[in-house]
This record gives sequence, structure tokens and C-alpha cells, in this order.
Amino acid sequence: MGKSGLASLAFFYCDFREDVKRDLRGLVSSILIQLSHQSDSYYHIVSKFYSDHANGSHDPGDDELVECLKDILGVPGQAPVYLIVDGLDECSAISATPSPREKVLTFLKDLIDTRLPNLRICVTSRPEIDIKDVLEPLTFRSVSLHDETGQKEDIGNYIRAVVNTDPNMRRWKVADRELVIDLLIQKSDGM
Repeated sequence: MGKSGLASLAFFYCDFREDVKRDLRGLVSSILIQLSHQSDSYYHIVSKFYSDHANGSHDPGDDELVECLKDILGVPGQAPVYLIVDGLDECSAISATPSPREKVLTFLKDLIDTRLPNLRICVTSRPEIDIKDVLEPLTFRSVSLHDETGQKEDIGNYIRAVVNTDPNMRRWKVADRELVIDLLIQKSDGM
């Protein structure tokens, strides 16, 4: 899709285990790199940005990275750009004011508020209060899988399959396996 010029796609998975995957700097840097590989116009903007920062020897601030991304997204006549941010709840919500999660939420809100006609954003997250408070008023379409019966059935089927096929767990009494399955399904909370 991107190579044929029909659209550009950038995907970022927030991961609490990796520092660079749970804050604004990591998110925007990743998006910039991905998009620069999909369009000559985008590449030239990122290349100039890199040169302007002494070929990488001067770290740009988060605001400068965001402005570079906005420059890319504002290129006229480009195909639609799809940004997917998965697992937003894994961005740290503690330790600083504003927290890394607050910075990402502010960035997403500002990006959505620009109302760029060719920009499509998909954010996935557990329904944390701070995330819902910022994103719900901005959503065009919201889909919650947490309360869907199909989601819960899939989780239950997966748990049953793992417990009943694992060689170590198969040695357990049937009643013990059923107890573990029931508890895991109850505690999964749609995840």
C-alpha cells in the first residue's frame, strides 16, 4: 500500500518493558522513521531535520520532533496517512509531571485537533480513566472489546486450550485444571 503510493502507515506499540517504547520521544521518532521510508517527500523532510541537528549529534527536543512530524503530515497532495498507536495504557502514567502518558495524550489530542484531511489515527488501550477522559471527546468512532462476548469467549477458549494441552498441567487433576481455567477467565478482564 505504501510502496504503491495508495497510503502510508506507521505503527507504534507501547511497551512498558522498553523505555523507548513508552514515551512521546520514542513514539514520534518511530513514526518519523517509518514514514520517511514510504515517501520521497517525507524522506527529504526527515533528512533535512537530521542535517539541521548536526547529523544526529544534537538531540532534538520532543517539540521539535513533533513539528517535524507535523511538517510531514502537512505535505500537500500526499496519500492518506494511517497512524496506529497500540497499547497506550503501557505508557508510564507516573514518575513525572507531566507523565510520559500525559505527554502522549496531549500529542494525540493536538494532532487530532489539527484536523488534517488525510490523517487517520487508531489508538488501542485498556480503558484507563485518564486515557478515556482525553480521547473519548475526540473520537469519531470508538469500539470497546472489553465487554464483548466474542472477546471473552476467545480468551476462554485460549486459556482452556493452553491448560488442557500443556504437558505439565495435564498431570493435574481435572478439578484443579477447571479451577485454574475459571480463575484465569475471571481475572482476564477482557485482556
